[in-house]
Amino acid sequence: MYILGISCFYHDSSAALLKDGKIVAAAQEERFTRKKHDTSFPENAIKYCLESQKITIDEVDYIGFYEKPFLKFERFLYQHLQCFPKSYKIFLSSIPNWTNEKFRIIKIIKKKLKYKKDILFMQHHMAHAASFLISPFKEAVILTIDGVGEWTTTTYGFGKENDIKLLKEIKFPHSIGLLYSAITAYLGFSVNNSEYKVMGLSPYGDMNKKTNQYYEKLKKVIDIKDDGSYRLDMSYFIFHYANRMPSKKLCILLDGPVRQSESEVTQRHKDIAAALQLITEEAIIKILNYSYKLTNCKNLVISGGVGLNSVINGKILRNTSFKNIWIQPDPGDGGTSIGAAVFIYNTILGNKRIYELDNPYLGPEFSKEEIKKFLEENNIKYYEFKREKEIVRETAKLIYNNNVVGWFHGRMEWGPRALGARSILSNPCNPHMQEILNLKVKHREKFRPFAPVVCVDDASEYFDCDKPIPLPTDFMLMVYPIKKRYHKKIPAVTHVDGSGRLQTIRRGQNNIYYDLIKEFGKLSGIPILINTSFNIRGEPIVCTPYDAYKCMMGTGIDYLIMDKFLIKREDNPQDIWDSEESAKD
Repeated sequence: MYILGISCFYHDSSAALLKDGKIVAAAQEERFTRKKHDTSFPENAIKYCLESQKITIDEVDYIGFYEKPFLKFERFLYQHLQCFPKSYKIFLSSIPNWTNEKFRIIKIIKKKLKYKKDILFMQHHMAHAASFLISPFKEAVILTIDGVGEWTTTTYGFGKENDIKLLKEIKFPHSIGLLYSAITAYLGFSVNNSEYKVMGLSPYGDMNKKTNQYYEKLKKVIDIKDDGSYRLDMSYFIFHYANRMPSKKLCILLDGPVRQSESEVTQRHKDIAAALQLITEEAIIKILNYSYKLTNCKNLVISGGVGLNSVINGKILRNTSFKNIWIQPDPGDGGTSIGAAVFIYNTILGNKRIYELDNPYLGPEFSKEEIKKFLEENNIKYYEFKREKEIVRETAKLIYNNNVVGWFHGRMEWGPRALGARSILSNPCNPHMQEILNLKVKHREKFRPFAPVVCVDDASEYFDCDKPIPLPTDFMLMVYPIKKRYHKKIPAVTHVDGSGRLQTIRRGQNNIYYDLIKEFGKLSGIPILINTSFNIRGEPIVCTPYDAYKCMMGTGIDYLIMDKFLIKREDNPQDIWDSEESAKD
């Protein structure tokens, strides 16, 4: 049985394919179109999923869609009637999207895919909650929290075997996710794209509730009860009737106008980011403590876009009674295509759960022959390694000698994090490496940290982790303190507060990546690498050999490892890429 899950027409469009209860392929549309957070119908991602199994759309038994458009329109219509006439402009500008896309989901799917069988729709937060079905737990508390899906912004529920019950919900316009987005916009960053920048900025601010004046100021806009339920004071917000986030009243509360993009980030901005993080953590911890009290279940599954807040994730087991936590590699809207597929298979159809998502490598891969053909057709100079051990040994030497290496190997990762298939790797022991990567490669804000990757068996030596180490660290979804004695030894991955958003890797997940980290440890004495996403600012992570080579030639990446091939940037003239279309061919 094949089931195709689809998410699209809001942000982070994606597709996922389930075969007899197991996810066999999944990818975000942005990786193919090169449009970051692409919202369009995921034709390319669907094509990849089908081709990966050598099947046609006629062999797909069901298609699952990640939300209920008419229920969402009910909320959309209600909010604009409530806010009329203030909402008149946004209402008119939004109608074409509804008439051309959201109301026509069935027609679009049937027309674009020539699909003739059943299309099933589920509520947005159920598609999030369905991540439980691919977790390692037979039963768990489930928390879903994001901006908004149809009416709902936050739920907690309980999953047992194939059954999921969402017990409580908070409805729009009251939303922790939208509060986070509003402050993201106030701080001059883009909504639905840069909330993680605010998370990264927060440790530079005052993280003490008693001394951060903006914590008390932001507490005026949200009332959080002991059970974690909350309400926003909507007089501070305009997102429910306008195309922008911060209101004049919110700007007055926060002592200044919206920060202009690319302008200086002041201490005030840093303190506001810290206050927002503190309030978000407070609400989530209260919800979790209350849900544990009701269920007495020690397992927790988190989904929804706020599940990408790795700072909060790393604090949950220490501040609640939960003992185990699991988060899928893409807890945001992109991940709902997987949720839609598994919900149909396990819950609607009642099939036994047989699959646990413990490996994020679900995307496209390219054979040695395909990569070699690309290199030779474009006259790219390369060296071919003879054995895998040689790849590991020579790459470790390059990184130890402070080269920046693009690493392209195997199937592409699922989710927004680079996890060792499409990564940029470098030396964490070099105190200048963060600056080198930010200025020469990533072209991004100086305050943003870089992530360390470590083999799971070495993680507890360097990080103050929960024990046992939670599985979401495999997906770079947990921030933990780095032990003080290593702060100066790995300065390039030690954030200003002494923490690191680590990725752990286990043997069997990605063996060559695991061996590379160990080999670097033999040279440096520290078995840790910097792992950052293989892209430049504003672009999605690379997908194809063309994307990888183009990224290297447009940045300060020194070497590119693609499968068994080593490409040195200096050996290849950059003007070869003036004719990009011929290179793609």
